[in-house]
Amino acid sequence: MTAFPTVRVAAVQATPVILDAEASVAKAVRLLGETAEAGAKLAVLPETFVSLYPSNAWAAAASGMGGSSGLDELWERMWASSLDVPGPLVDELIEACRRNDIVCAIGVNERESDRPGSRCNTLLVLGPGGLLSRRPKLVPTHHPRLFHGIGAGDDLTVVDTPAGRVGGLICWENRMPLARAAVYRGGPQIWVAPTADTSDGWQATMRHIAIESGAFVISAPQFIPASAFPDDFPLPLPEGRDVFGRGGAVIVEPAEGDVIAGPLYGEEGIVIADCDLRIGLHAKRLFDAAGHYGREDTLVPLLAVTSAEGRLDELR
Repeated sequence: MTAFPTVRVAAVQATPVILDAEASVAKAVRLLGETAEAGAKLAVLPETFVSLYPSNAWAAAASGMGGSSGLDELWERMWASSLDVPGPLVDELIEACRRNDIVCAIGVNERESDRPGSRCNTLLVLGPGGLLSRRPKLVPTHHPRLFHGIGAGDDLTVVDTPAGRVGGLICWENRMPLARAAVYRGGPQIWVAPTADTSDGWQATMRHIAIESGAFVISAPQFIPASAFPDDFPLPLPEGRDVFGRGGAVIVEPAEGDVIAGPLYGEEGIVIADCDLRIGLHAKRLFDAAGHYGREDTLVPLLAVTSAEGRLDELR
């Protein structure tokens, strides 16, 4: 039976060691220890923390077809600094969860060593007992589509963890109504949202999802100063720009969509809040998106009819 404890959670806003998977995982292990020392039972780290997000701010050059200008080198180094799931670096993260008695949600670049090629932007949920969830992003956003494959979508689920029922989406997946609805069916108590979006509008999205899902929302964006890029980074960075990801780590409660911790901008840091999971249950008395407000009896057939009519119009 689902329990409703008060859980201390953390949004960990940190800078990866760019193009170095081993060092990024070592940093994540250290941060999990620090977060656990603060009493947190769930830590959320940013999107593709291991070990580079192909940001629109510098990745436009990757649209070139040729292998000149460092594109092949970047592709190769990103593959080399990605993770196998399962694999030894994932094992290191699981061991850190076991040692610190903590659940971790972390974004990684995932590769298949037995089939070298495309990678996925993957959200892992790990606990003291091992790998709880692995989910590749459904739709990479704009320029990242040049680097990442697409997810299958059959894994939009919620997992039971020692910190509660955890679900969520990656970055702009959170803008996808049908993806959100699929996860809502699992009854998440805590919604994790690792992201590279550091806009003011993202904060509004997080507050809306807290109300819509009836779950506490933990968003962990990236903080990426220009100084984090290695001197031998294969592509030139835009001149005159000191920061490529300003952060915005935030935790939101589900009753009114109020921010209860953060947002944190302009630095690395850990944002912490105590979440009484009964508040989510109380919020669903008024609005349950997958329950008495779901109305799938009307809306799902309507969606199917509308889609069919659209296809007929195209044929005409």
